[in-house]
This record gives sequence, C-alpha cells and structure tokens, in this order.
Amino acid sequence: MALDTALDESEPVLLRTEGRAGYITLNRPRALNALTHPMVRTVDEALAAWEQDPAVEVVVIAGAGGRGLCAGGDIRAIQADALAGGSASVAFWRDEYRLNARIARCSKPYVAVMDGIVMGGGVGVSAHGDVRIVTERSAVAMPETGIGFVPDVGGTHLLAQAPGELGTHLALTGSAVGAADALLCGLADHFVPSQRLAELTASLAVLDVSETVRRYAAAAPEGELALHREWIDHSYAADTVEEILARLLDCGEPAAKEAAETILTRSPTSLKVTLAAMRGARALGELEPVLDQEFRVSCAAFSSPDLIEGVRAQVIDKDRRPRWSPAELSEVTEADVARFFAPLGERELGLAG
Repeated sequence: MALDTALDESEPVLLRTEGRAGYITLNRPRALNALTHPMVRTVDEALAAWEQDPAVEVVVIAGAGGRGLCAGGDIRAIQADALAGGSASVAFWRDEYRLNARIARCSKPYVAVMDGIVMGGGVGVSAHGDVRIVTERSAVAMPETGIGFVPDVGGTHLLAQAPGELGTHLALTGSAVGAADALLCGLADHFVPSQRLAELTASLAVLDVSETVRRYAAAAPEGELALHREWIDHSYAADTVEEILARLLDCGEPAAKEAAETILTRSPTSLKVTLAAMRGARALGELEPVLDQEFRVSCAAFSSPDLIEGVRAQVIDKDRRPRWSPAELSEVTEADVARFFAPLGERELGLAG
C-alpha cells in the first residue's frame, strides 16, 4: 500500500484487495486528500460490497502523498455552494454522515492509518473505526470553529467521550493533537512509527489484526494534555463560553491563557453552538442520534454568514482576519443557538430511526 508517494490523482479513491484485506487509499495528495462527494460515495459503496465479500476480512484506509490521511471536506467547494445558494453541500453531508455511521457499524475490522494531518472529515473516516493507528507525524483536529462551522462527522460524539473536559477544550479551540494526546482522548488506539506503516499495512493481507498490532505497535512519544487536566477540567466544566473564558483567564496558567486567546479568535456563534452540541452529544450517548443532531446544526450553519466569512479569511484570502457576525459572544442569544438544533421535518437525516 503506497503511503508516502504522490499518485496519479485521476482516481481520487483507489481500491484494491490483496489476500484477506481490502485497501482504500484517498488519492488527492495535492489537496491533502480532502473529501469530495464522489469520494464519499466510492468509499461507502466499497464498504457495502466488502462487508458482503467473504474473501475480505479486514478493511484498511490510508491517504496518498505522505502528508496526511485527510484534511477534511472540500471547504472551498462548500463555500462556493453557500455563496450560490446551492444544496450540494447538504447532500454531501447527508451521505458523509451515513458513511461515518457505516464505518462505526462495519461488521469487519476497519483499520485507519491516521498518519500526518487528520482533520474534520478525515476524523470521520478514521476515528469511528475499530483500529486507529497514529504516528509521530499525526496531527488530529476538529478545527471547525475557526471557519465559522461546528464539529461534525460524529466529532462531537467522539470528543464528548474524551476524559473529563478534554473534548470540550479541543472542540472550542480547534487545536490539533499529536499521537499521545489522540490516544488519551480516545481518538486513536495504537502508535506505530511512520517508517513501519508500509510493513504494517502489507501484513494485514496475511495476518489478523491483533497479531499485526502486536508486531508493530510501540509506545507513543510523551503528550501534553495530561499535564493540563486540572485547569482544563475546571475551566471547561462551566455552563457558558463566557464563563469558560473567565476561568481560563483567571487560573494563572500560561497554556490556559493561550487557549482563551485562541477561543477569542473563533466565531462567537460557532463557539456557543459547539458547546451546546457537545453537551447534547454527551446526553445522547449513541453515535446515530448525534449524527442526526450534527446534520441539523450543519444545515443551519450552511446558511450562516460566518461559514462563508470563515472560509474566506482562512482559506480563500488567507488574511486570517474574519469579520464574524455577530462579532461578540454577548450578542449571540439563546434563540440564535436554538435555531441550529431546530427539527428539519422531512429533511432529517434520520439515522436514529
């Protein structure tokens, strides 16, 4: 399985079987393997077929190019669709979230190679799997608040299950974590040095997953979050974003002050909706109802000015100076937040039945 060489991008998803394994390679390395709607459909169809194929005993997903598994959805296309008043992004999310649910419920072991950048939609196609492998190059994040969006693809479900308030910290700041912290937060299962990934993926064609993991897994380099649990758990347990910021600024820890400064650059609306979504995900418990909730939130965010503005500032113009609307947390009302969770009627995702 070619993990470190850029490939011909004419086929954005490469599928092959060898021995007992089915291999999926996301193949848009120049775009950090960002997901498009056809890519989501291809992966979903492959999983559906391989679940019924007795010759395929394990599924492996990785990214081409050596820079990352997947940097997320194609947010340039989403912004263009929002500007045009289209509906393609909503259709994309509908199929993407269904794929996330399929991965989580896959009847065969699903091994995700989370090497390099794994963000947004990349988390969705990896962290719901059975065996999630990180390396010394891994950078795992749900950075949506920085573009006026809200963590999706089951991200609020995953982060809500992290120890203490670590998930809330990552959801609001959008900060990336390395291997050890991904393991601590429950976003990954095993550390494997990147130079051994080719051997590992090849071994899955002949060995079962547990034997392969025993051969190649190692101890991860030391992380950072465990050292900050006290102020993270205290600060992010607050009921409002405003109180979270106050606690972060009052606790006297330089890292807490840095987190507060990061949060203050994010979309005020996205922050308040994200906190509500995280608390809602924790209460809902199961993945499918959380994906239903995230679909409602994403549909509302699609019509929000902050998504268009956030992508402009971070990706299109790259001036890093978004003009959020509203611009202040105090201007985002409870009614504003509630609008993101309003039922969609016949347009509901409906995964929870």
